[in-house]
Amino acid sequence: MLDQSIDDLIPDHGTYADLERQHQMYTDLRDGDPVHWTEPAGYRPFWTITKYNDIMEIERQQDKFLAQPRSKLFPIEFERKMAEATGGKAHFGRAISQMDQPDHRIFRGIANEWFMPNALERIRPDVDALAERSMKEFRALGSDMDFYHDVASPYPLRVIMLILGCDFADEPRLRAATNGYFAGNDPEMSGGMDIIKATQEYFAYFEPIAAERRRNPSDDVASIIANTKIDGAYIDDGIVKMYYVALAGAGHDTTGSTSAGGVLAMMQNPSEWDKLKADPELTKLAVEEMIRWVSPVKHFMRTAAVDYELRGKTIKAGDSLMLAYPSGNRDEEIFEDPFTFRIDRKPNRHMGFGFGPHICLGMSLARMELQIFFRKLMPLVKRFELTGTPRWTQTNFVGGLKHLPVHVEWE
Repeated sequence: MLDQSIDDLIPDHGTYADLERQHQMYTDLRDGDPVHWTEPAGYRPFWTITKYNDIMEIERQQDKFLAQPRSKLFPIEFERKMAEATGGKAHFGRAISQMDQPDHRIFRGIANEWFMPNALERIRPDVDALAERSMKEFRALGSDMDFYHDVASPYPLRVIMLILGCDFADEPRLRAATNGYFAGNDPEMSGGMDIIKATQEYFAYFEPIAAERRRNPSDDVASIIANTKIDGAYIDDGIVKMYYVALAGAGHDTTGSTSAGGVLAMMQNPSEWDKLKADPELTKLAVEEMIRWVSPVKHFMRTAAVDYELRGKTIKAGDSLMLAYPSGNRDEEIFEDPFTFRIDRKPNRHMGFGFGPHICLGMSLARMELQIFFRKLMPLVKRFELTGTPRWTQTNFVGGLKHLPVHVEWE
């Protein structure tokens, strides 16, 4: 039984820190009103899209459903605050997730080749070494810890710092900026930063890095972005900085959320942990199930460019749509027993990375990181046990566990 109106639950950051409530809300919508006109207090209205095939239909048609001007779900008051901070704009600068064609294709192409699976093989030894470092730190913690904070979160941040060529001594600064950027309404995670202040902190960090890479290019991604020219001129500084923000933030927060959520799922389903330990070749499939299960990206927004009919509803040109990825990943028409965690699920056509032209740029890196992480974790741990209540970040955009207190029974 839901204790709020469905329209107010959908954008409520607290909904996504209560998985039972989140999943009940989306199950009710899939069953009764999968294309739901939503008018929450304090927000501009939008359509909530909850069925897998409907989300796919929208994602495929980038000419009809645009990433601009509304890419994320913010309250009206926050949109006003953002406009004041940016001189009347909806964003500080355009990230590739906020671009439409032809710009999206051009600017995604800057780093796309670097993140292809074959290209990533050259950094596999370095990622492996960072995973080894994490396992040594893990062992040194003893038997009781906060697995998300102490183990799952640091490793993917260090991988992103590696590919951007950042100084590892800056890890606390970047972690604080990421927590603020994705904190939603969670005061514990924000550290006094909202997304505006966090973006400004990212900019302050990456501006000198971009300038240095133009003076002294290296073989890292930061150099590629800083030195790209289009029509003979460096790309706009706002785009450069937002590229760094996207890679530094979403590039590690989602991966840490997935690994912690995967460990929790296997504690709740211990036979799956035993199955994985008995057959490490299942790691690839297990990682895909973790991504489906956690769905760390909760939504992106689209704007209809034309009138469009979907399930008997008329979406008008100019209407906003919220694509609810956690709902799509629990769609009973697509996934057999979607509320059952199975590490050998196959097929598993989840939408944890999105779909279509805006599919996650770093998805191959995330898969590689997670597979390496769990292959190194399995031989060390006989069993995990919860020692407290898991807690999730209060955010409707990107996030997952913020605390996972565990006891480790070592091998």
